[in-house]
Amino acid sequence: MTDVAAKPTDSLTVRDNRTGQEYDIAITDNTIAAKDLGQIRVGEDDPGLATYDPGFVNTASCRSAVTFIDGDKGILEYRGYPIEQLAEKSTFLEVAYLLIHGELPTKEQYENWVHEITYHTFVHENVKEFVQGFRYDAHPMGMLMASVGALSTFYPEAVNIADADNRHMQMVRMIAKMPTLGAWSFRHAQGKPFVYPDNDLSYTENFLSMLFKMSESKYVADPRIAKALDVLLILHADHEQNCSTNAVRSVGSSQVDPYSAVAAGVGALFGPLHGGANEAVLRMLKRIGSKENIPAFIEGVKNGDERLMGFGHRVYKNYDPRAKLIKKACDDVFEVTGVNPLLEIAQELEKIALEDEYFVKRRLYPNVDFYSGLIYEALQFPPEMFTVLFAIGRTPGWLAQWNELITDKEQKIARPKQIYTGDRELTFVPAEERWA
Repeated sequence: MTDVAAKPTDSLTVRDNRTGQEYDIAITDNTIAAKDLGQIRVGEDDPGLATYDPGFVNTASCRSAVTFIDGDKGILEYRGYPIEQLAEKSTFLEVAYLLIHGELPTKEQYENWVHEITYHTFVHENVKEFVQGFRYDAHPMGMLMASVGALSTFYPEAVNIADADNRHMQMVRMIAKMPTLGAWSFRHAQGKPFVYPDNDLSYTENFLSMLFKMSESKYVADPRIAKALDVLLILHADHEQNCSTNAVRSVGSSQVDPYSAVAAGVGALFGPLHGGANEAVLRMLKRIGSKENIPAFIEGVKNGDERLMGFGHRVYKNYDPRAKLIKKACDDVFEVTGVNPLLEIAQELEKIALEDEYFVKRRLYPNVDFYSGLIYEALQFPPEMFTVLFAIGRTPGWLAQWNELITDKEQKIARPKQIYTGDRELTFVPAEERWA
């Protein structure tokens, strides 16, 4: 049994009907420790009770002070600051500092941070050759995943993860170089020459320059576009223990270097159920074609013949706060590029879905993917680049979570249990007998 002195209001009393035994299990932060269930057993040889939770639907894997989400109320906070305030008043690099260091920077700290990031935007020329070695039609996310992992070979000292100064340097390098690697994967797919970083520009302006600069001596981004992209990066910067963050933490728990851990996050984000969802929204809107076809599409969704992409979320049971902010960013972008004709379909689809009892009852609200794809397309990004942009924004969050993992003494190497369902104690028959 656990400590019988635990207060009834702070513990869970479990009765094992197999043995009649009762156990008091402590409740902390509205959770119970899974290891405490191991004491519930029917005999000395019994391994003890465990939980079965595919996808970690109701299992906490860590304690974290990085991001807070209340899905029922539609709340998202980075280090306690509402996402709405950060998107409106902050910059991506300031948010990156906040996520990693746990507090907002002073003026001096921010200037040093920006200088460090700017100084490390260049990559080794061998990395350029590495990226050029991919096929002309290689997917940009595959190229990004491989090149991020390859950085570990350029910075072998990154394995010294116990050294706080060393960890800081690797995090600076990764935030600085991700736009360079992402832009080069974009240019490679288009058969265009690579553009080197311009250290006179801001983080977002430099990224746009590396993406779109051609023969002009200096690329000047429209400030409205730069601001909208900066907001998008902020909105994607972290999102608690999602699939890719869990991948970074799981791989990082082996104490590997951060480049390898983040490469795992890029791989997880590559999947259509995670980072590729906004591309699916665009395909859906193009298939609908016009406002007149929306009622028939809605009926198809209700009948199970169609899928409503960009609505609903594993965490949010309310309007995704990021979706509201991206909807505002649309106005600034379309003021420059012209209105995406799919926007009218999206707005009408959202209006109908938010009023229809079928969707209201299921609490299906627009999520971050619903409008982001429209902005990316307006900026002339091909769909395969959408997830690369997501990965660049998510990098500070991955690194903040990784850094927290490394300094968390409760953490162990990830090793979930399984429920074995296969055969047991079979007798092996040699090939000459089986095939006789």
